[in-house]
Order: sequence, then structure tokens, then C-alpha cells
Amino acid sequence: MKNEGIALMHVAILGGTGPQGQGLALRLAMAGVETTLGSRHADRAAETASGLNEKLGGKPGSARIAGSDNAGAIRAAGRFVFLAVPYDAHHDTLTGLRPQLEGKILVDLAVPLAPGNPRAMSMPPEGSATEAAQAILGEAIPVVGALHNVSAWSLARLDDKINCDILVVGNSVDAKAEVIDLIERLGVNAYDAGPAESARCVEAVTSILIRLNISKKVPFTHAGIRIWAPGS
Repeated sequence: MKNEGIALMHVAILGGTGPQGQGLALRLAMAGVETTLGSRHADRAAETASGLNEKLGGKPGSARIAGSDNAGAIRAAGRFVFLAVPYDAHHDTLTGLRPQLEGKILVDLAVPLAPGNPRAMSMPPEGSATEAAQAILGEAIPVVGALHNVSAWSLARLDDKINCDILVVGNSVDAKAEVIDLIERLGVNAYDAGPAESARCVEAVTSILIRLNISKKVPFTHAGIRIWAPGS
């Protein structure tokens, strides 16, 4: 079975006290994946984790969520470290934690939205947040971009399925395969969308979704994207 041995998995979410980090932690916990929220302030992370465990309410099969400072969360992680910090903290967070990330896969959720205008992008010189992260960490630490187009609102609605497919990008084929396997445990379809360079397109979709979601001409919010087969 696909979930065999999942209880032995433990992941970290840096920026885990933010809305997207909290939603992801809840979904991972529901899938039986132990998670440690990382923050610059360990007490804040612990308090947030406690609240999330209460929200889970002992759902059958759910795992516990813990809280720590960023370095402690990375130490607790077996293989995967998710980065869910705002993009303005992206560079400094990775630069400061690079030595601790050796031997891990970094799953980067960051999207470089334009300051003051989430309907536009402000891509870094490298081309995308995923590429910027890989440049900071070096090729020895694989960076996989994923979950860019999922709203925190959708992640937090635990009684509903996540309303979109997940596009996964990165230069390491093996690392992407591992991340896809983990993400699909959340009950979604995940697809290998190409090398890190493809993140320029995938991350940019987020600003388009935000534009649609706040438009008065669109009769719904929190939209996602789906990959449809012909004839569906």
C-alpha cells in the first residue's frame, strides 16, 4: 500500500506559523505524516502547533504536529523540508540555514509576488523563487518547487478535498519523484512539470489566480488549476 511506513516519515515546514504552512501541516498530519513547524520564535511555533492539534481533534490516523525554531525543525525532519515563508524572507532564511539543509530535499512554496500588488510578479534575477533557492543552496541540495498555486483557504478546509492539481518542478528527477509521492498522499494529483526553469511559468500562475479570485466578474474565490484529460 502507498501509505505503508508513512508513520516513520517526519517533515519540517519553515514558516509553518503562516496560513499556508498551517494548512499544509494539517493536511500532512491527516495523511499520517508527523510535522514540525519551524519559526524564528520557537514558542510561537509550539503555540501554533498546539492549536492545530486541537483542530485535528484526534482524527483517526492523524499524526502529531510539533513546533520548534527553524534549526530544530530541520533537525527533526527526515528527508523533506518545506519552505513556506513570505518571499521577502526567502533569501535570508535560506542563506542562514544552508548548512543545516545538507542531506535534505527543500520543497519551495514561495512565490515572488510584486510588493503591494499580488496580481503581479516580481521575479528575481535567477528567473523564479525555485531557481533562486537552488542558486543559494547549490546543486548538492536539491530544490523542488511545488504547491505554489494552492490557497491557504483550500488547505485549511479539512472536510473538503484540495481543489487543484499540483505542478512540481526542479532539476533533480529523483527528488521530484519523492516529492510527488509525498504530495499525492494528500489526495491530489501531482505532475512533474519540468526543470527548475519551469517554475517561472508555474509561480506566475499564482498571480493570475489571485487576479481571478478577487475579480467581481468571477462568481467564486480560491480557485485552483486542474490538468484535464481529453474528453473529460
